[in-house]
Formats: sequence, structure tokens, C-alpha cells
Amino acid sequence: MTNNLRHYILLAACLIAALRLMADDGPKTTAYNFLSVPASSHVYGLGGHNLTIIDDDINLVEQNPALLGPEFDHQVGINYMRYIGETNFAGLRYGQGVSEHGAVGVGIQYFGYGNLQGAAIDGTPTGTFSASDMAFSLTYSHDISDKFRGGITLKYLYSKYESYTAGAVAADLGINYYDADHEFSASLVAKNLGGQVKKFNDYKDNLPWDIQVGFSKMLGKAPIRLHVTAYELARWNSPYYKIADVNNPHSDLIKKESFGSNLLRHLVFAADVLPTDNMYLGIGYNYRTRTDMATYKRDFMSGLSVGAGLKVRAFGFGAAFARPHTGATTFMFNLTTSIGELLK
Repeated sequence: MTNNLRHYILLAACLIAALRLMADDGPKTTAYNFLSVPASSHVYGLGGHNLTIIDDDINLVEQNPALLGPEFDHQVGINYMRYIGETNFAGLRYGQGVSEHGAVGVGIQYFGYGNLQGAAIDGTPTGTFSASDMAFSLTYSHDISDKFRGGITLKYLYSKYESYTAGAVAADLGINYYDADHEFSASLVAKNLGGQVKKFNDYKDNLPWDIQVGFSKMLGKAPIRLHVTAYELARWNSPYYKIADVNNPHSDLIKKESFGSNLLRHLVFAADVLPTDNMYLGIGYNYRTRTDMATYKRDFMSGLSVGAGLKVRAFGFGAAFARPHTGATTFMFNLTTSIGELLK
């Protein structure tokens, strides 16, 4: 059996395992959806979801706890995103080896939504208020073998909207397979397993739990790495609505939910060009993002994202850009450094 065949069998096994875990096909209303925003500009430039990038970037651990390892010893990562309107996201992450085969990491992520206009139930303005979410995380990973690594992230989620607060606990469980000789990486992750510990008033919100699977593979001897990530596997049925007549803003909406549409709305396709070991250029395509914008003004960039990264001595820099629709231009920036390298 060739190594490539083994890779595809492993990927198929991960897909089958994920599909067997798929559950409720009905409507699912969740809160804490800020958890779907990546902390890594590398991931954001590759479509917003990626579990399998093997790179010197501690920010990647937010996607999959099994990507943490002793190689991130004393590494610090900072991320910042300028999102739609007055929305700004930022975070800090730190990793440290605890043994030859284990590592721990801590992180904090802040999501600020700016000032919002408040109103009473009858519509009377009540002034402005602020809204924000925070996620505190603790990650542990361990090498299961020379190719398999497992990890777990525990998170505490805190939300404050005007004078109302809520809290939740969640866990991410991940496993990664990496064959360095053939530069092949595959992962399976269960995300946001948990629930609320403090509710807004008397209403209980559900967490956006998810099953995700993916792989990354270098394209032979070419400096190109391909990525495919499947997400939202906890719910197969994922319809969207499209305007029947794009020239008529009052046109009826058409519901789209064919098998092909559902399949594509669970997949992100991406590629990296790696001119050197210290540089990458990436592009990603997220069909779900594009179709979610079907009833809005969108341009050719909707669903596409691009990113680039460069490492100079002890510092790593990354940036990404996406434009979901004409009114939303988003930028993300990352900085990483190793304290150990700085002290040399």
C-alpha cells in the first residue's frame, strides 16, 4: 500500500467518523457565535477554517488544540482584526513545553462591538451602550506517537451587553496526524462542547458546538500546499436563500438546499504558496460565506480571502484580507515571537 493511499484512507476514516457524529438537521439557534472567528491571520486568509496547518505560529492552536506542541516553547502570539463597522477583535496567546512530548498554552480573546444605540420597548431612545465578549482558554497537548498528537482546550466565555452579563464553559477536543516525510496533515476536532453557567435573564443559550475534519498536503515537489476543511458537520441541512430577480430588490426569495449546495456549504478550499521556509502566500474560498451574502450586495471577492506571512529572525508577521460584501472590508494582523530566541 502506497503512502499516498494510506493518507486518503486515513482522511476517509476521519470523514466517516465525523459524519457518524452528525446530529440534528433541524433549525439550530446558538449564541457565542464569536467563537467561529479565527485568531490566526493565516487561517483567515485560507477561508476562515483550518485544522491542519503545521507552522511556527501559536495562534493556530485556537483552531485545533492538537496543533500545540513543545516546539512552541515560550512563544507569544498577538492577533488583531478590524471587522465590520466599529467592531474590533484582539487576542493574546502563550505556549510552553512541559516535557519532551507535552505542552500547555493559555490565551485570551476579546470581541468588542463598539457603541450601540439603546431603545425602550416602545422605541424611545435610551442612549448608547457597549457590548463585548471574552474567551479565556487553557490548552494541553501530548504526543500519542511519532505521528499522532492529541489536545484539549478548556474555555470560559464571558459576555457583557449593556448591564447584562452571561457566562459559559466549553471544551475543544482535537487529534492531528502528521507525516513529515510526505508533508501530509489530517485532523478531527470537536468544538465548543459545553453549556452556560450564567444566563442572560432566564433565557438559556446554546453553544455552537461543531465537528470538523480536514487535511493539508504539499503538492509533490512544488512549493504549494493544498487544504480542504469540512465544518458545521453537526448539522447537514444548511439551506440558504437567493433573490429570484437580482434586478428587483423586492423580488421573492428562492430557497436553495440541494445535495450539492449542502455539501459545498460545509467545505473550505484553500492553497498556500511557500517560496521559502519563512514565507507564505495564501488564498481561500468559503462557499458558505458567498451564499450567505446572496441577498446582499456582493462583489467577486465575496467568499474569497487572501493572506501572507513572513518570518524575520525571532518575529513572525501575518496579514489577511476579506470582503464578504460591498459594505464589509475586513483586515486581520498577527505577530508572533519566541521569548527564548529574543534572549539569545
